[in-house]
Amino acid sequence: MTGHKVALITDSTCDIPDRLLREYDIGVVPLMVLWGAEELRDRVDIQPTEFYERLASDPILPTTSQPSPAAFAQAVHHAQQSGAEEAVIFTISSGMSSTYQTARQAESLVDIPVRIVDSKANSMSLGWQVLAAARAREAGGDAAAMIAAADRVRENLVTLLYVDTLEYLHRGGRISGVARWAGTALQLKPQLFVDHKTDEIKLATRTRTRSKALETLFQSFFQQVDVSQPLHVAVMHGHIPEEAQALAERIRQEYAPVELFVALTSPVLGIHTGPGAIALCGYSS
Repeated sequence: MTGHKVALITDSTCDIPDRLLREYDIGVVPLMVLWGAEELRDRVDIQPTEFYERLASDPILPTTSQPSPAAFAQAVHHAQQSGAEEAVIFTISSGMSSTYQTARQAESLVDIPVRIVDSKANSMSLGWQVLAAARAREAGGDAAAMIAAADRVRENLVTLLYVDTLEYLHRGGRISGVARWAGTALQLKPQLFVDHKTDEIKLATRTRTRSKALETLFQSFFQQVDVSQPLHVAVMHGHIPEEAQALAERIRQEYAPVELFVALTSPVLGIHTGPGAIALCGYSS
């Protein structure tokens, strides 16, 4: 970190591209991928491409774990050494991970004020909030202004997700057995959405083919965002770059967002969504 008085820290599920993390001086605390006897730091010891290739062939299904309080404290200490006098930490939804709770425990391990925000989101739905906070800081805003900017984005966020199977979400405890049965026993292709008020991943619609599911995902997303306002859109995917790029190009041609990028979903999130997943995360400003 490079001398901001307010440090900005998030966790590795934010899925913010590396170039933007560097540009806005955002610290990242990795969650853990537990693969057999291995403990791998998300996006540090295991990168997304490597993860998805291994997931397709390894008979052992990995699990996840939150960072330790000490990991958050270390990130704050690092920022403090670069001149930070306080810190704002945004975490993955407390309804999806215990990361928020461990960040709270880190408050007693540091000697500068720390504000910890439950994003009620993950992936770029967390990432967009963090970027809004970073941009507020660049504009001269204090910690309160940074959090307020993130809150405004969260109120307008739309996150829709397509997965090839609900099996990974079910194994990770992210959906009920009934919802899993509805998608798999009937061999339907599920689309889901993140409820940023309740912290839940909910079943939206089901279709019988992948192509129909992706078209429904596209249409539903742009029905829910205000296309008359500047759009910020991220296309997140589980190791299907050509399909994700094609979707992004369609978005660019039809809606011309002011901000659009494509990125691989982090290993920690990919454990729950599986290969072949694709998501649209965005908002209008």
